[in-house]
Amino acid sequence: MSKNKIIKILNQASRTKEDLVYLLSFYDKDERQLIYDKSKEIRRKYIGNTIYLRGLIEYSNICAKDCFYCGIRANNKEVTRFTISDADVLKSAEYAYKHNYASLVLQSGEIISKAFTKKITSLLKQIHILTKNSLAITLSCGEQSLKTYKEWYDAGAHRYLLRIESSNKSLYKQIHPNNSKHNFDKRLAALYNLKKIGYQVGTGFMIGLPKQTVEDLADDLLFLKEFNIDMVGMGPYVEHIDTPLYASRNELLSQEKRYLLTLMMYALLRIEMKDINVASTTALDALNPNGRVEALDIASNVLMPNLTPLKYNENYHLYNNKPDSLHADKLVQYIEKHKHLHGNKIGFGEQGSSQHFYKRIHLKRTTIAKNKKES
Repeated sequence: MSKNKIIKILNQASRTKEDLVYLLSFYDKDERQLIYDKSKEIRRKYIGNTIYLRGLIEYSNICAKDCFYCGIRANNKEVTRFTISDADVLKSAEYAYKHNYASLVLQSGEIISKAFTKKITSLLKQIHILTKNSLAITLSCGEQSLKTYKEWYDAGAHRYLLRIESSNKSLYKQIHPNNSKHNFDKRLAALYNLKKIGYQVGTGFMIGLPKQTVEDLADDLLFLKEFNIDMVGMGPYVEHIDTPLYASRNELLSQEKRYLLTLMMYALLRIEMKDINVASTTALDALNPNGRVEALDIASNVLMPNLTPLKYNENYHLYNNKPDSLHADKLVQYIEKHKHLHGNKIGFGEQGSSQHFYKRIHLKRTTIAKNKKES
């Protein structure tokens, strides 16, 4: 009976919160497979079988935030802090350029200062000069002012990932300190600013947090849809021993259930938002050694080989048991090991912009033109 109901819900034009909660309640293999198969069908139909590369540079683990779940939080004194030199950043960017990646991600802890803003602006300009403007660049550098976002956009970063971690304001407060640096409304406003400027906007959340419910997760999916997001980076919550939230580890779902719940969220996200870009995150491999590959098979279409120089890698641990990063020099072996990623192909030389973004921008421009004509 449940299979018939699942099929009926999946074939609807849209799903309610109650529908999503129902689908998220299944751990049975056969029932889950129905949802996975629907996700695969939609993925192939709307975005094809290309996996886009994003060369990841973990630029700095210095952070002004003190989020209760994060291993590089400001008050963690066990971390050796670093900022990669300009020369090493450019060397990594050159690697991406020469190996035909076509896309780069510059990620860091959250720092708000004139010096940091200026440094990122300078790096963006240098990267574009070095690579002849051939790389699409995504930034993931936290909450910043509208002015800073605009400066970075003008310097050549046209994609931005700012994870909200939970769309439930109450849960957000439980996993962050209660102060002005960790404000849900500010986070949301930053996302709107990014969209206003014209970025391809990405966000995401953690799955399996203490006190998080399937209702919360259903709301997260609906939030992404309502916000009309262009790309998503989400993954399972994996605890870190040097964080306050580690004290709640006994309240967590098992690693297996967190993993299965995450795959289900990937599948449902693809079903709900057919043409967005979805990254297969490293945290999946912390719970299952084949996690990223399974997510790519089911729903996601972005893979992020790590270009961070190895000497810095061990100090960018957001959670415990961070798996060995997929370093760029091991990409070919990775593809061979996993049987060419279940029939998907790597999009070398393709920037892989979000199809959803272009449709959203086109609709916006069409609406503006129509309104001007009518007025």
